[in-house]
Amino acid sequence: MNIAETLRASAARLPGKAALLYQDAPVSYQELDERVDHAAAGLQSLGLRPGDRVALMVGNAPAFVEALYGAWRAGLVVVPVNVMFTAAEVAHMLGDSGARAIVVSEGFAGTLHGLRDSLPSLEDVVVAGGSTAEVGTRTWKSLLEDAGAPESVAVDPDALALLQYTSGTTGRPKGAMLTHANLLANHRQMTQTQLRVEEADTLLCVLPLFHIYALNVALAFSLSRGATVLLVERFDPVATLQAVERHRATIIIGAPPMYVAWVNTPGVDGMDLRSVRFAISGAAALPRHVLERFEQELGIPVWEGYGLSETAPVLTTVAMNAELLPGSVGRPVPGVELRLVDEKGRECPMGDPGEVVVRGPNVFQGYWQQPEATTDVLDADGWFRTGDVGFLDGGNLYLVDRKKDLIIVSGFNVYPREVEEVLYTHPKVAEAAVIGTSHPYTGEAVKAVVVLRPGEEATADEITDFCRRSLARFKCPEVIEFVQELPHLPSGKVLRRALREQAPESA
Repeated sequence: MNIAETLRASAARLPGKAALLYQDAPVSYQELDERVDHAAAGLQSLGLRPGDRVALMVGNAPAFVEALYGAWRAGLVVVPVNVMFTAAEVAHMLGDSGARAIVVSEGFAGTLHGLRDSLPSLEDVVVAGGSTAEVGTRTWKSLLEDAGAPESVAVDPDALALLQYTSGTTGRPKGAMLTHANLLANHRQMTQTQLRVEEADTLLCVLPLFHIYALNVALAFSLSRGATVLLVERFDPVATLQAVERHRATIIIGAPPMYVAWVNTPGVDGMDLRSVRFAISGAAALPRHVLERFEQELGIPVWEGYGLSETAPVLTTVAMNAELLPGSVGRPVPGVELRLVDEKGRECPMGDPGEVVVRGPNVFQGYWQQPEATTDVLDADGWFRTGDVGFLDGGNLYLVDRKKDLIIVSGFNVYPREVEEVLYTHPKVAEAAVIGTSHPYTGEAVKAVVVLRPGEEATADEITDFCRRSLARFKCPEVIEFVQELPHLPSGKVLRRALREQAPESA
């Protein structure tokens, strides 16, 4: 089944219902489905054929949705591009994927200047949002207006739908190959949890659509269910909740930095958010203290989950349980098998931490044109090594940290998340990240990079003394650096690599 058929089915069932809300204006299911037909025909008119790659470098706007589903309807493989990437990063993705065309928002088109000469496979640049086209490009508007009916294309469920490039926290991004069947499997899995999206729901989507979490959970799953997606282009703590209040949104899908910002923004507890049934947090670990504050102060439960680009993305969710379980990311969704293994691949005893290894219909097919990287993480039986460390308690998964982020102090393991959880309980701390730094005697030491709440002041000794009340001495930060903000990936994950690359500073 082609995932674009789910939109067609919703449009047939609910033609006049709002599929999207964008800048307070609705786009009906019928209107969206017709524009997707035009998009498919327009892309076909460029000479693109099933299996060809088309890149999307578009913000959270209807053009992204039209191009995404239009490409799928034409049997193309979509390559979502981070709109914040530099020219060099974009060139790598376009060159690596062999994309023949790119649809780019007018505001980001400048990134492509000078790249086409070095990208022989890139034949067409289509600019969304502009009324006139530069030489060598055409506008998305004219492409749709000139298109007729699309050529009908049969798409095998096992055909590639998406080249979802990984976040690149440790190096150059790799293209995770996700099929139509992978994406649709995750939809079926989510319908069997408490996070069911219904036709009456309006769902806030401010997470960037080029990320798998927003693309397949917030957007594609919601459209398959006949819900309304409230598209917001930029995150602002007050403005986004005002949009929720104004449109009576019922579901919030977010990442940890959003919840951190909300609980630290004065006045948000006075907003009328009674329409919200629940909120979902994913893409990175949500500090327990923030989760609890969000529910206490705003009255909205936050269900945590866990997934990766390679798993389309949801693997586990607390919503597999009857009630919230702070600190846990829950149980595997139906159809996902999960094991914890040691360095030699042996299953860990219950309660012991180990690497999370999973198998299921939503697990990717491997990395695009990287057989060695694929073999490193995906075995012949379909088991995928996630690189995350966790432990099981009562069938629920508790993530400890990424294997690569482990800090070893005098031979003892220190997991950054454990230290971060303590830092988040400090009344003056808004956000924190923990990394390892070299030490002449212990090999490594713990370094905390801290963002204070607005108007607060603190000393390094104050922060360290606070940690010593809850942590063994070797786990406590020896170095404290105060910063105005932390570097984040679009998914919300703290970019620890950027913190490690900075020159060590003490405070």
